[in-house]
Amino acid sequence: MISGRVHSTESFGSVDGPGVRFVIFMQGCRLRCRYCHNPDTWNANGGKLRTADELLESAERYRGYWGSEGGITVSGGEPLLQIDFLLDLFRNAKLRGINTCIDTAGQPFTREQHFFSEFSELCLLTDLFIVDIKHIDPQRHIALTGSSNDNILDMLRFLSDIGKPVWIRHVLVPGLTDDDEYLRRTGEFISTLRNVKRVEVLPYHSFGAYKWEKLGIPYSLSDTQPPDKERVENAKRLLG
Repeated sequence: MISGRVHSTESFGSVDGPGVRFVIFMQGCRLRCRYCHNPDTWNANGGKLRTADELLESAERYRGYWGSEGGITVSGGEPLLQIDFLLDLFRNAKLRGINTCIDTAGQPFTREQHFFSEFSELCLLTDLFIVDIKHIDPQRHIALTGSSNDNILDMLRFLSDIGKPVWIRHVLVPGLTDDDEYLRRTGEFISTLRNVKRVEVLPYHSFGAYKWEKLGIPYSLSDTQPPDKERVENAKRLLG
């Protein structure tokens, strides 16, 4: 029986896909986003081992609140780092008639085997992907997250090619991700995708900064303020 490393769960998620959702936050992430509000999920050896049946039994206690659109969302951390567990979880979820969603940054994506064959199967079991585009420029993406974005954009192209529904998210951070040129380039890229159902702009906030302090990690954005309403509306307009 496959177990996954789970950081935590949320019973009544309202912003993690359509409807009310049971959200499973997986442990482990290779990105080091400067604005991350869950740095406590980075350690791949942390969390608690849980089985698919354990999580689905917990989720179904709240099924009466899901309505016609709700279900489960797997977030993180980075859920694709535990793709074998995701396959087991979503196979079981589909046997129970549960709507499935993955909230991912896409960093583990590759067209190399065996990941690609497993990811292709996972797509068949997933009703919706929520994907962050953290920065469209490769070098600025590295400066922001510690990793390139080439494979992340490639994952979005693949999801478009197979017609898998996607929500795009972009965290708007003053001085880092709110430049009009790069927002336009991001919008132009999004316009090439045929499967985008929603584009969301998430204003930066520092609510997770205390976690960095607790973990003894320097937080480089302590002086950064949330974007004003005008900049948020500007980003929405440029991203389409």
